[in-house]
Amino acid sequence: MGKRVLILSAAMGAGHDAVAGELARRIAPWGVEVCVVDVLDLVPLRLGHGLRRMYGAMLRGAPWLYEWIYQVFFVAPRPPPASPLTVLIARGLERRAAELPPDAVVSTFHVAAQAAGWMRLRGRLEVPSLVLVTDFAAHRMWVHPGNDRYLCPDEASARAVAERTGCPVARVAPVVRPGFRRADDGGRLRRAVGARPGERIVLISAGAWGIGGVAETARGLAASGRYFPVVLCGRNRRLLARVREGGAGHALGWRDDMPGLMSGAYALVDNAAGQTCREAFACGLPVVSYRPIPGHGRDGAEAMARAGLSALARSPAELLDVLDGLGDERARRARERRVDALFDAARADHVIRAALG
Repeated sequence: MGKRVLILSAAMGAGHDAVAGELARRIAPWGVEVCVVDVLDLVPLRLGHGLRRMYGAMLRGAPWLYEWIYQVFFVAPRPPPASPLTVLIARGLERRAAELPPDAVVSTFHVAAQAAGWMRLRGRLEVPSLVLVTDFAAHRMWVHPGNDRYLCPDEASARAVAERTGCPVARVAPVVRPGFRRADDGGRLRRAVGARPGERIVLISAGAWGIGGVAETARGLAASGRYFPVVLCGRNRRLLARVREGGAGHALGWRDDMPGLMSGAYALVDNAAGQTCREAFACGLPVVSYRPIPGHGRDGAEAMARAGLSALARSPAELLDVLDGLGDERARRARERRVDALFDAARADHVIRAALG
């Protein structure tokens, strides 16, 4: 009988699912059965879906509340005990594992890592539990000593996780679709937005949910006369309409051809430090973090900037200065070396395969 891998994700935005889906695509040719599970679906009474809606509402309308939650539960020096949500997910995961017993569990979402570690520590999960950390800032919710192995995106996060858990840690390359690593002529983006030859197109990412003050960012770039802003509105139709009606620049809804779009851009301005940044790194597109969302978005942006992978602008004037400076040849080569080092690490799917034995 073949092996089975259970990948745990969560549709909190699109990044965790994108990683889980690409891992599943890579693992399937081995003859391994892959099951991808949204851990929020394991919570009874659709409470997980309510949590997802509440999280989105906080980011849109009460970011201060999410910041408070982040400080108390995600980065507090003395963390609270396992949350009721973790226990509920663990119980649902135990039932799922009994129905389709896996040979390994891989978490791509932090609460999934908590639930799998909680089960493993109590002997309720008998197979290896691996955690693929998708944040450059590996906050406390990613780490649980019950997990067997951690896969981290860079040396800084790997050291932090090893110190907190004592678990084996491997540094792995970002998990992105292979299309992002292939060059394109860049014409697709110009045709999509109607930019003239020579105009420097700046993509402004608002994530899958279209969150943040990206319309204001676009207006500032357009007013400078030096850049052609294109707002990636994700699935937020209201944002799409607002940008188009407000003359703040061009706007695009959800797109599946991001590799081609990114290859035609001058830079990416991002506010979440998530999967879109990894995809930009793979394309060789410079990343500038600006007005990051609170909590993990801000900490991730700062971590990427410390590692020299991206820049962090803190004001409209600084954003323009940073974009203007992207043409500096020495700085560009240094940034490219650091980004290339990310992708020179081991592949996450290879580490998972080794864990299967």
